[in-house]
Amino acid sequence: MLLTGVNIRVAVQRLATLASRNFAVASTTEVQPESKNPSPPPPSSPSTPSKTTHGKMGGWQLHCYGDIDELQFSDKLKLPQIRSSDECLVRISATSVNPIDLAMLRGYGSTLLNTLRCQTDDYIEFPLTLGREFCGELVQKGMGVKSGQLQLGSRVWGVVPVTNTSGSHAEYVVVPQSCLATAPKELDDKEAASVLYAGLTAWSGLYISGFLGGPCGATTAAGGGANKRVLVLGGSGGVGSLAIQILHSQGVQVLATCSEDAVEMVRCLGADYVVDYTNPVEMEKLCTYAPYDIVLDCAGQGGQHAADLKFDFHQYVTFSSPLLANIDKQGLCLGALQNISDLIQTNVKSVTQRGGLVKWGYFYPAAHGIQFLQRLVERRKLIPQIDSSFKFAELPNAFERMKKGHLRGKVVVNLKD
Repeated sequence: MLLTGVNIRVAVQRLATLASRNFAVASTTEVQPESKNPSPPPPSSPSTPSKTTHGKMGGWQLHCYGDIDELQFSDKLKLPQIRSSDECLVRISATSVNPIDLAMLRGYGSTLLNTLRCQTDDYIEFPLTLGREFCGELVQKGMGVKSGQLQLGSRVWGVVPVTNTSGSHAEYVVVPQSCLATAPKELDDKEAASVLYAGLTAWSGLYISGFLGGPCGATTAAGGGANKRVLVLGGSGGVGSLAIQILHSQGVQVLATCSEDAVEMVRCLGADYVVDYTNPVEMEKLCTYAPYDIVLDCAGQGGQHAADLKFDFHQYVTFSSPLLANIDKQGLCLGALQNISDLIQTNVKSVTQRGGLVKWGYFYPAAHGIQFLQRLVERRKLIPQIDSSFKFAELPNAFERMKKGHLRGKVVVNLKD
């Protein structure tokens, strides 16, 4: 009797342990009848992602910072694991390459990002998988994700927080529920994978940094800004092309600069007046529309360029801030002090000469920002522009295209056969 009681107690403990291990994750995997002659799974390669998990996946990784030749493919990567009740596992159909991926490849922002990542107990810097946005299928989710919000097997789009070491340049990715939403049916996979990172960057620059829609525009999906006047520098790139469409949909008067061969494309996006930035005579005409409520720098000019402009503005929002570069060079403390000094000096010069403030814009993965972009897509007010498309095996070529610059939209990577 004593042995029987011990055996029962051991069995109960083992059952409880198994239950606790699987409590956090609700999986799509169904029990299949055992086959007498099971066929072996197809071999995984960069161009043909595996269809079943088997605990392994294919992906591109970095083992040290450097140039594009540091990207290495492996089909024996560990599948990312759900570790929190609000996380989701997605099988990726398409992803993209953004300027931030090229910069992080070279080590940009590593000092601050590694400090933030060190908050997890099992953090290691390498290997690092890049990729910030994607479209795919939801295959697993934490118990905190309700079925009414995201259903298993549904087509989703999302973004990867920059603090994640496992990005979307792989067959699977794990992200928080707040970074994920049902993909709009109006877009195919490649189009859906080219909206959110650049779109949230543009939205954040306009509505959080630029406060275009006031408190409501910054904290909800309401948008706003009707009858304001905004100049977009670099209107043909990934962020600029989406910013123009966002502004046009909200009734904002939009002016934009681009190279001569992109003028017609930018005008079709909704810009009211488009200028070839290489033509000094046309650039002078921008003075007649000043002052601008916001000058949105999507061309990488930086805050120092604001005071050199020949027209006045209320706000100059740039996505090319020295914040991460200063910390990389001088460390956290000295870099932070340098950032404060740079921002003060830039603003003193800008306010004195142009009458407006310089602000730094940034990517912000807000759920209400995703909702705002989704509504625009569903109303056909926002259509992503794709510069080029590559197969998964050709991902280094996608980085090469990004490196060349002068893009006309986004660079996307297709993981489907």
